Amino acid sequence: MTDEADTLTLGVLGGMGPAATLEFLARLQAYTPADRDQDHIRVLADINPRVPDRNTPGSDAGAVLAEMAGALRGAGAEVLAMPCNTAHAHADLIQRASGLPLIDMIDLGAQAAQESGALRAGVLGTKGALRLYREYLAARGMGLVSLPPGRQEAFMEALYRIKAGDDGADVKRIMKGFADELVKAGAEVLVAGCTEVPLVLDPEDVKVDLADPGDLLARRCVAVCLGYEPTPVFVG
Repeated sequence: MTDEADTLTLGVLGGMGPAATLEFLARLQAYTPADRDQDHIRVLADINPRVPDRNTPGSDAGAVLAEMAGALRGAGAEVLAMPCNTAHAHADLIQRASGLPLIDMIDLGAQAAQESGALRAGVLGTKGALRLYREYLAARGMGLVSLPPGRQEAFMEALYRIKAGDDGADVKRIMKGFADELVKAGAEVLVAGCTEVPLVLDPEDVKVDLADPGDLLARRCVAVCLGYEPTPVFVG
């Protein structure tokens, strides 16, 4: 049983894409130890599919996300989460605009990769997400393995198919192929660096450990909001 006074209200910047956000919210509920409705975390979610494409250079995604974060704080949020890897490029702006800490899913993914004992992590993600993971992995003395340019373009095509609602056998086969390519290229652990990837790729589909930052983010949000782990601090 949870004392409401001891819990934090979570603000979720979502809609990137909507299916991944709903999966994240379902995991939040599943991971919360609760005997009754009142034991669950209060969640304020802005599921905004109108956020400009984070993969388009020069898009206004950062400003939109900052506005969303400020509104979530105004509605009562005390800590933020964003189940979109690529959008973490705007993490500092989001935190400065809202004054709230953001639980960092890129850090969680990189930490899981390191804890696997691997020295080289293969990341299935957008170009923007790859840049973030390269930085975070390097800080842990790890190397990043990515798809070659042509295959990265093919990955993006598969990604947009998933965003359009295609989670069928063909796209699952294609995503498994990308994972196998990274392992053959030397990846000792894989990171699902886009929240759509786990919608079609399961851990048993790959030959090495698969870190799912979205799942790790849900678990961390539960722990932070229930007071089991300290709230992150943003130093702007």
